[in-house]
This record gives sequence, structure tokens and C-alpha cells, in this order.
Amino acid sequence: MTVVANPQEDEAPVRSMWRQGLEVFSENRLALVGVAIFVLLSAFCFLGPIFYHTDQVHTDLAKVFLSPGTAGHPLGADGVGYDQLGRLMLGGQTSIVVGLAAGLLATVVGTVWGAIAGFAGGWLDAVMMRVVDAMMSIPALFLFMLMASIVTPTVPMLIVIIGAFAWLGPARLVRGEALTLRTREYVMAMRGMGGTGGRAVRRHIIPNAIGTVIVNATFQIADAILYVAYLSFLGLGVPPPAANWGGMLSDGLSDTFSGHWWLLYPPGIAIILIVLAFNFIGDGLRDVFEVRLRRR
Repeated sequence: MTVVANPQEDEAPVRSMWRQGLEVFSENRLALVGVAIFVLLSAFCFLGPIFYHTDQVHTDLAKVFLSPGTAGHPLGADGVGYDQLGRLMLGGQTSIVVGLAAGLLATVVGTVWGAIAGFAGGWLDAVMMRVVDAMMSIPALFLFMLMASIVTPTVPMLIVIIGAFAWLGPARLVRGEALTLRTREYVMAMRGMGGTGGRAVRRHIIPNAIGTVIVNATFQIADAILYVAYLSFLGLGVPPPAANWGGMLSDGLSDTFSGHWWLLYPPGIAIILIVLAFNFIGDGLRDVFEVRLRRR
């Protein structure tokens, strides 16, 4: 008698796993708060300019240092007449785009590097990880400042600069996972049947380390946003009329000494909120991918 498999039975465990993951994530209230903060800030930065039009290219000396609450300028204006609320939206676009892109780039590069090193082992692992150790011995901020001072800091260049050095942490994490996974029965069986090392990395090592990768990616994005703020605060961010929260924070700090204190707080609060949001999301995802919680 021929037995016909029921596709719904195969899909049931997958749906159950997703449902259980959502339940575990939803139990973490801070993770939900993080998602809400990120969605609201993203909507504010990318959808806000559609409804709140401002000129962020041409300076207007007649509006220099307008106080908050002035008609048409809820957060006032800065030292060259840019509307502060519109500037906050524009700066958020740069900070979020660079943070997301650089964090994901660092995660991808680090995942591939660590998976290859951990699976290969031997001299290749030793050489690859010595490269990581050597680069990690140099302060990351120093490397970012060096590169940003050599090249013109455009948005794509900031993504490349931050991603080129932020992959070291993910590489070490994934390498540790790969050292454990390469001795599993299914990996050894695949190699015994003639499977290549590349197939083992693509089909077994990276997919089974995906929990560590996804959780670390959220922290990498938060770190990348901070790195953008650091570089911009030191004057190595994207040049005007482009803006980002770090550059606004630097300008606001200078203006505070002249009595215009209200320019400091909006970008500072925005940076704190977006970094906290990704850290909260990362904590929630860590619970989802933690085996003990998923199997309870």
C-alpha cells in the first residue's frame, strides 16, 4: 500500500516553532518596547518629512537659534537657521541607514569568516583567527577615525569603514559555534558521503548557528549606530548639508555653552532610544533562540 505524505503535517512543526518563538518573544516586555521604539523612530525619520516639509539645504540667518515653540518650529532652529525637528528627521535617516547596513555587513562578513575558520580547523583556522586577534588588539574607534580621516566620509563609505572592522566580534562567536557543530553526526555523515567543505558550511554550520548570528546582528547594529555618532561627534561624519544625530549632538554641545541648550537634547535622546531599542530586541531574540526556553 502506498503511503501519501500529508504536506500539512510537515508544515505543522514549522508553524509551531514560529508560534512558540513569537510567544517567547512577546513575553519579554522590553523586547516589545524595543520593537515599538524602532518602528516609531523609523516612521518619524522616513515618513515624517512627507508631512513636515523643511529646507535642510539652504541656510536662513533670519532664523538662527530660534527658541522651541516658535511658530512653525516646534524644536527651534540651529546656528545656521535649519529647523531642528526637520534636521532630526534627516539625521535619523543617515544614522539608521548606516547603522543597519554596517551592522548587517559586519555580521555577514564575520559569519562567513568564523564559519570557515571553525570548520576548517588546523593551520587555516590558526591563521584566520590570528588576523582577527591582531585587528582586535587595535582600538576600533582609532581605526574608524584613521580611515574616516583618509577618505571622504560619505554614507556608503561610512558603511564600508564601519563594516570593515566591526566583523571581528561576530567572527569569533561563529567560529566557536563552528568548532562544536563540525563534530556533529549529520556533518560527519555528509562528509562521509562525499560532501564538500563549502556545502558543510552553507548547509549545516551557518544555518545551525543562525540563532547566535541573528542575536549578535542586533547588537552589531546598535554598535554601528554608536560608531556613526562617535565619528560625527569628532567631526568625521558626513559633511553638510547632510546630517546625522552624532553631528547634531556635537553642534548642540558647542551651542550649549552659548545658552542654546535645547539643541543638545533631541539628538542625544534619539541616539539613546535607538540603541536601547536594538539591545532590547536582541535580548528578546536571545530568549527565542535559547533551546531551553524553546523546548519548555
